This record gives sequence, C-alpha cells and structure tokens, in this order.
Amino acid sequence: MSHAQPRPAEPGEGSVAPRANPVVAVLAFGGIVVSLMQTLVIPIVPELPKLLDAPPSDAAWAITATLLAAAVATPVMGRLGDMYGKRRMLLVSLLVLIAGSVTAALSDELTPMIVGRALQGLASGVIPLGISIMRDELPAERLGSATALMSASLGVGGALGLPAAALIADRFDWHMLFWTSAALGAVAAVLVPLFVPESKVRTGGRFDLVGALGMATGLVCLLLAISKGADWGWGSATTLGLFAAAVVVLLLWGLFELRVEEPLVDLRTTARRQVLVTNLASVAFGFSMFAMSLVLPQLLQLPEATGYGLGKSLLTAGLVMAPTGLVMMATAPLSALISKARGPKVTLMLGAVVVAAGYGLNIVLMDEVWQLVLVSCVIGAGVGFAYGAMPALIMAAVDPAETAAANSLNTLMRSIGTSTASAVAGVILARMTTDFGAAALPSENGFKVVMAVGSGAALLALVVAAFIPRRRTAGPDAVTVAEPVAAGPVAAGPVTAGPVAGAPALATPDDRAVGAAVAVPLARAVAALVATVPGLTDEGPAGGGHPVRGQVRGAQDVPVGGAAVTLISLGGRQLSRAVAEPDGSYAVEAPGEGTYVLIASADGHQPQATTVVVGATPVTYDVLLSGTSGLVGAVRSADGGAPVAGAVVILTDVRGDVLATTQTDGTGEFSVADLVPGPMTLAVSSPKHRPLALPVEIGGAGVTRVDVELRPGAQVRGTVRGAGAPLGDARVTLVDAAGNVVATTTTGIDGAYAFSDLDGGQYTVIATGYPPRAAGISLGGGDVDDHDIELAHVGE
Repeated sequence: MSHAQPRPAEPGEGSVAPRANPVVAVLAFGGIVVSLMQTLVIPIVPELPKLLDAPPSDAAWAITATLLAAAVATPVMGRLGDMYGKRRMLLVSLLVLIAGSVTAALSDELTPMIVGRALQGLASGVIPLGISIMRDELPAERLGSATALMSASLGVGGALGLPAAALIADRFDWHMLFWTSAALGAVAAVLVPLFVPESKVRTGGRFDLVGALGMATGLVCLLLAISKGADWGWGSATTLGLFAAAVVVLLLWGLFELRVEEPLVDLRTTARRQVLVTNLASVAFGFSMFAMSLVLPQLLQLPEATGYGLGKSLLTAGLVMAPTGLVMMATAPLSALISKARGPKVTLMLGAVVVAAGYGLNIVLMDEVWQLVLVSCVIGAGVGFAYGAMPALIMAAVDPAETAAANSLNTLMRSIGTSTASAVAGVILARMTTDFGAAALPSENGFKVVMAVGSGAALLALVVAAFIPRRRTAGPDAVTVAEPVAAGPVAAGPVTAGPVAGAPALATPDDRAVGAAVAVPLARAVAALVATVPGLTDEGPAGGGHPVRGQVRGAQDVPVGGAAVTLISLGGRQLSRAVAEPDGSYAVEAPGEGTYVLIASADGHQPQATTVVVGATPVTYDVLLSGTSGLVGAVRSADGGAPVAGAVVILTDVRGDVLATTQTDGTGEFSVADLVPGPMTLAVSSPKHRPLALPVEIGGAGVTRVDVELRPGAQVRGTVRGAGAPLGDARVTLVDAAGNVVATTTTGIDGAYAFSDLDGGQYTVIATGYPPRAAGISLGGGDVDDHDIELAHVGE
C-alpha cells in the first residue's frame, strides 16, 4: 500500500512561528466550547417532550442525533484535516457548531431540533484537530502540557457546563442555552484565524468517500443499538439486527480499507500495538469517566426522604460537579511532567489507579455533599492524568501526517466507551429500583453497583495499559524509541533513531512490572471493599430461608392471580420462584440476609423488577403492575371538524382516581400507554369548548381508539362601570335559568369581566360593588362581547 507523502502548506500558511500561549489558549477554548455544547442540553432533557410537543421516545432523538453525528464526523474531519489543512477543518467544525446552535435556538418543534443537534455533533472533531495542530506548531517542550490540556478540555467543558446550563435554564428561556452555544462558537471562530496558524503538514491525496460511508454506517448501527437498546429491548429484533449489521458492515469496511490505496483510516497503523492497546484502554476509560457523570447528579437531586438522596437542585448538582473540571485542568500540566519523566504509559496507568480508587471511595462516601465533591475531584484527577497521556501515546506511534486521523479515532474510542457506560448504567439503575410514593427510583445499591462497575472499568483500563509496549533500548548510548512509524522492513541491529518529531520524551522503565505490582493489590483491595458493602454480593450470609411475602395487584387494586414472581441474586442467579394465588398473594424464599431483585410478570401487564432488602425478620412487599394496553384518539370541534390542539385529556378509573393526564398535539391527537384493561372515564376540556366526559372500555390487548368531538362554548364579556368610569373589584355572578350559580369573577382595574364555555340558554348576570344590579341575557350559540353593566349609588 502506498502512502501519500506530507506536502508543504500553501505559500504564506504558517510561515511565522506562532506564540505558544495564545495557540494553546484558543485551541483549549475551542475544545471546551464543543464539550459545553453537549452539556448545555442536560437541564432540559426531562422537559424536551413537553417543550417540543413530542413523545418521550421521539424527543430522545435530540440527544441520540448528536451522539451519532459526532461518531461519524470525528474520524472524517481528522482525515480531511490531514489532507486539506487542520485549521481549515477546525474552522469548518466551529461554523457547523454555530449553524446547529442557531437552528436549535430557533426551533420549537422536534425536527429542526434534531437537525440542529446533529449539526452540533458534527463539530466534535475540534478536539483531535486541535491536538494535531499543537503537534505541528508548538515547540517540543510545550507539547506535552498543551496536548494534555486540550485532551482534558472534553471533561473540563462538561464539568463547568452543567452549572452554567442549570443557571441559564433556571433564569432564562430554554432557547437561551443554544444562543449561548452559538455565541461561544462565534468567539472561537473569530479567535482561531487570529492566533492559530495553518499547519504545514499535509498528506494530500484523495478522500476515501466509500470508506467514510461504510464507517459511518457501521458506527451508526453500533451506537444506535447501544444508545436505544434499553428503549427497544436488548433482545428485540431491531437491537440484535443493528448489532449484527454493525459487525458485518465494519468487517467489510475493514477489508475494503486494507485494499484501497488511500484509506480513510490506515488500519495497519491502527493495528500497531501501541495505537491498538491505547485505543482499547480509551474505551475502558471513557466508560469509567461517564459513570461518574450519571451517578453523582442523580444522588444529589433525589429527595432526602429516600434515605440516600441529598435533595439538591440541578444548579447545586452542577456546582458540586464544577470542581471536577478545574481539577482536570490543574492535573494536565502534572500529567505532562510525569509523562516526560516516566513515559505516558505510566501516566495512563496512574490515572487508572486514581479513578478506581475514587469510585471505591464513592461506594462508602455518599452521604454528604462534601463527600461527593471529594470523590468527583479524585476521579477528575485520574481522568486528567489519563486523558493527557493518551494523545502522547498516539502521537509517539504515528507519522506526523496521520496525527489528526489517529487522534480522531482515539477520541471516537472514548465516545464508544461513554455510550456503553450510559447503556450499562441505565440498565442497572432501571433494574435496581425502590418505590418512592408512586414512582420507582434507582436504589442506593443500584448506584453502588454502577460505581463498582466504574471502578472495574478503570481497573480494566489499567490491565490493558500494562500491555502497551515499553520503550526499547539498544545499549547504553542508544536513544529510546517507539515502534517504527514508517512501513516497510527495518534494518537489523541496534535502533538508534530518536522519537517522532514533536513527541514528548519517553522514559525507559519496565512499566509492565510496575503495572502488575500496582494492579493486582489494587484489584484485590477494591474487590474486598466492594464485598464489605451490604447488598453488593450475590447472596447474604449462609443460613436458613428468609421469606418474602406480599400481594401482586394491578390498577384499581385488583389482585393479579397467576402472576409469576421470581427472586434472583444481584448476579442474576434464580433463587426462588412462585405463582401468585387468585387473591394475588405470593411467597418466595431468600437464602439469607442481603439484597435481592424481585421480578413479577403477568399477561396483560408490564413486568416489574424491584430491589428488596432481606433482614432477620420476614419481608412483606406488595407489587403493583401496570397494564400493556393503550388509548389513542383525536379531539375535534363539532363545528367544522377542526382539530383541537392543547386540549386537556384526563383518564380516571371507576372510583374517580386519575390514572393519566395528557394534552393533544397540533393535529388534535392524544395517546396514553400502560393501561390495565377495564372500564374508565375519559374527560376532555379546552378553552372555548364545552367540557365532555364519556365512558370508555380499554381492551385486553393492543390500543383502543376513541375520537372525541367538543361543542363550542359561548362567551359573555363586558365591563362594569360606576359613575361612567370602569369599576374595579366588582363581583360579577352568572346564574342559569334554574337559579344555579354557574361562575363568579372579580373585575380588574379596567372593570372587565368574562365567562366562557357556556351552553346556550337564559342567564342572569349580577354585579355588586355599589348596590347590586341584575340583567338577563340570552345565549343562542354565539358570543356576547359587550354586555356592559352600569352601577350607581341609590338616588343617582
């Protein structure tokens, strides 16, 4: 396979040596802006369905679109940067970020929001492009600390962005979040041409469009299955089909890339041991880093009444996480110093140890805000060490002309790790829940399990990093080097060539022995720590059976006879099983004290999984199952059949208890899911229409459809005057022909009053304030807009 040779930049490009400090500051600022873009949307995620008038499953695409676009754009922009200029592609990325932010800021519907968020995701190549520019333009003594800071900017922006986003969402309209992103992107786009030179290192050649499309298809299938698997079901045909498609497409793509003359990703370079092992460690590190972002904010915001939540606001949660970004920024230069003295491999392994220790602390320190601040700072320090070492390891093993593409691939590996962490943690927290009122919240043990998994991922990164090849020496006078960069045969004999130009100096100790010496005791210590925490082991202490009894009920407290009830360990092993009696009662046996998962399922109902803690005394736990049926329909006006948007739809059971409340969309449609079959009452109300209630029978399976027509309601408006001037605080009462009070109101300072949603017929309007006055009015179907009332003192 031939390799395109680096060519000089165009005349005038990068001809003046840049000042290092402005270059580093501007590039790091650009990286922080991109990571802020991803964090700014977090405060409004729960509100997106309401804000965009879309179902929650559809609104989630506003998040998924960014993930998929970033996965595709990161390696593509890296390759384009190597070919056509890294600063040029950096500016293109920032302009796309601005366009996406403005699109999202102007959107009030789902489709433009998804488009805007996808455009924002396309800007994710800024960080690897910035690292590559630093390698090409900065002096060697500044490169280590600069690349460490740039690499850590992903975490820095995320940590600092959460409190800023919460503050903006709390004080301003939600659109301001995206206007802020656009403004910051514009600032970065102005600063880059002023302070960042264009790199002289280019590969030239032809862009591998087929390879880009193949990689995009494979990555989209993979990440879509990971991110949406929990919603679709991990065993569903869609999820399994996407995983299978990802495997097939990526294998075919790999074979194509090995055959094409100028591939998008040079797989031979990627397969080089140092690059391959570093990327594998990056996946594990991305997983461990994101676990903290999922656990700590939830712990901070859960109600104190749960016994483990701290009951703090989103803004407070963001402020607790903010020091993490500052710690990452502070550890970046320290990471560079360690890499220079001992090699980036040691720095990476040290980061893994610190992160694992941080999660171990979190398992036992989660009761106070200061404890979570401490834990987040420890984990942030470990992430700062590791993220600073990864680019150094990559750049030491690849040709300068391939730097952007190689760093982009490494960034992509971290993203795959974070996506996997989100899916795994979501499954754990969804399965290990505790009932809090009518809601099922993640249990304390669920959070501890996620922390233990995060610690395990960091330990896995430590073990993987131990296999990164150590520096080789040829003798007392030989200079240490990485594996050869250029393809082709290597002459036998001592290797005396220096490291790749611009790469940090690498040390010579046998890091694998160091890794083993640290990893094994630490792994044992963390395992022992986890084993001591109640509820994290599969079973409780040995002993006799401990019964768990209760009743399985459905909606309206109807017993669910024949429901299957299973008790399993936290490791997934079945311990006991029972079938509920006709009255819904059940009983299963736990092998001993400890924490278990209780699963109940029945035909026509959604299965329920709950964490139960078994002690010395018998446990009583009632299970409430929701249904699998649904109700859909449309609300239209009886006068012309026009759809009624924004109508309030309320569903109650036969006792009058409210089961669900929703609103119609722009087409008048509504839907309610998770209903139990049986008779119910549907009530619909809308301004300028008469409210309506009607009985509905929910079918035993599938979706029941009910369309509703609302009759327009008449309106009476007018002004109460006294002595010819509008009279405020006058009491106005509307009475129907039977003498029933229909409604009352009090006039404002303009003397105006209004009654709406009225049936036709005879009414009496009574105004008081001065001596009362009554006037009759007849409604035949239209509005009465000028029913004014004049009040006066007696004798006037």
